Amino acid sequence: MPETLFISDLHLAPERPTTVELFLGFLRGRAREANALFILGDLFDAWIGDDDDQPPYPEIRSALRRLTEVGTSCRLMHGNRDFLIGRTFARDTGCTLLHDPALLELDGVRTLLMHGDLLCTDDLPYQKFRRRIRNPIARRLFLWKSLPKRRAIACDYRRKSGAAMAEKTREIMDVSQVTVEDYLRRFRADRLIHGHTHRPADHPFELGDRTVTRSVLAEWQEDRGELLVYAEDGWRRERILPS
Repeated sequence: MPETLFISDLHLAPERPTTVELFLGFLRGRAREANALFILGDLFDAWIGDDDDQPPYPEIRSALRRLTEVGTSCRLMHGNRDFLIGRTFARDTGCTLLHDPALLELDGVRTLLMHGDLLCTDDLPYQKFRRRIRNPIARRLFLWKSLPKRRAIACDYRRKSGAAMAEKTREIMDVSQVTVEDYLRRFRADRLIHGHTHRPADHPFELGDRTVTRSVLAEWQEDRGELLVYAEDGWRRERILPS
């Protein structure tokens, strides 16, 4: 049975060359063994527009194109850091952009895919900020700016984001269980897969008369990545190490 792979939160950036190389090696090898690859947000640490030609972005686009050309389907969801990935990137790489949330059926099991930030509803300031920057007018105004100006704005955002996160509790930045249950009920799903929180684990729990599972994907580091794999023998987690 073909495998389906799930990853998120790679946060690729020029400042993280080791992680970039780890991902490129994954695309050249392990990913080609799979039927489908789902990237559930934050592939990039900051995406300022599809016209950004700063290395290593052209190399990453080319590697994704080579993956899709050999037959591995790649589905890409926006994260909170790379929600400006657009149609040009999708066309250049052969990836398909996914809505958040997206429903997938795996052998008849309804599986809900999300980046995860929509589940963190206890963090009210972040949810307000998210709505503001995702406004189509705000996005258009940002993309009209020059590349140097956009890079400067993105750098300032990352600095302010880091400072804001340092002041928040772990509980505030985690998902709301009530919100998780609401989404599972709304989509009648038996499994939820998401990233964003960087707290990889599988959380089975009872929802009404059925057992459901929330699977959290891992953040990729310089020396390792992690996949959630669905195959004939069920679900498993798998490490990706430098070659």
